[in-house]
Amino acid sequence: MTTLTALRRVRWAVRLTLTLGVAASVAANILHANPNPISQTIAAWPPLALLLTVELISRVPVHRRNLAVARLIATAAIAGIAAWVSYWHMAGVTARYGETGPSPYLLPLSVDGLIVVASISLVELAGRIRHLETPTTPPAAAVPVTPTPATVDTTTPTTDPAPPTPTTTPRKATPAKKAVPAKTTAAAKKTTPAKTARPRTSATVDSPPSAGTLAVEPIPAHLLPAARFATVTHQQATGQAITADELATRLNIGAEVARRLLLTLDTEDTPPAMPAAVNGTTVVEAVR
Repeated sequence: MTTLTALRRVRWAVRLTLTLGVAASVAANILHANPNPISQTIAAWPPLALLLTVELISRVPVHRRNLAVARLIATAAIAGIAAWVSYWHMAGVTARYGETGPSPYLLPLSVDGLIVVASISLVELAGRIRHLETPTTPPAAAVPVTPTPATVDTTTPTTDPAPPTPTTTPRKATPAKKAVPAKTTAAAKKTTPAKTARPRTSATVDSPPSAGTLAVEPIPAHLLPAARFATVTHQQATGQAITADELATRLNIGAEVARRLLLTLDTEDTPPAMPAAVNGTTVVEAVR
């Protein structure tokens, strides 16, 4: 059982005690009055007024000190009137019904004293219960705010972001010049023609394949700038040459195309080979 529930039960017991004391005073006043309803009502009013006053004080809280003082003064006046009237009425009734000596003057004090004690107890319990029913929230203590350290992302990205493709204007393909037929000589037939470097151009020239070469799918021209950029970026970042697989991952292309792109870039960076000489004379001079 909680404290609040116990106090409420005690308050009901005190209220019943006060009602019993007021009922005894009202009965004595009615017995002392003339046998008519008007006289009996007038005689019963002072104790009833005191009971109602005590109930109002115990139930209605007052937030202003001056109003609380005024209410207590009015309650004390009503209690004094009720005590004076009830005392002499009860003394007369007890004397009429056989009490002698000091008994008729002492019995009314027991009733009035019970009413006073019950009234004070009822007001005190009401204030106690009101205090427990009011939720009291303690002021929140100031909690020091500790700065949280900045979190560093230590996760390694699974794939490198694809480099931006530089916008380049494709060069116009220059038409291939017709080859001048060379004069065949016996010395020229015995020699093997030297390998010439591929022309340095970004566009693909549609020319029939030579007899000794296979038909290979041309590399898209727009991949050469992107491959060159990826190669330079990787070389600057890691200090190592990029592999075909890494280039394929960066450009999202096939491994074979990446390998051909690397070969093309290597060829572009290699200076062209000098034509072979036959008997002290280059092939170009022989053709002239």
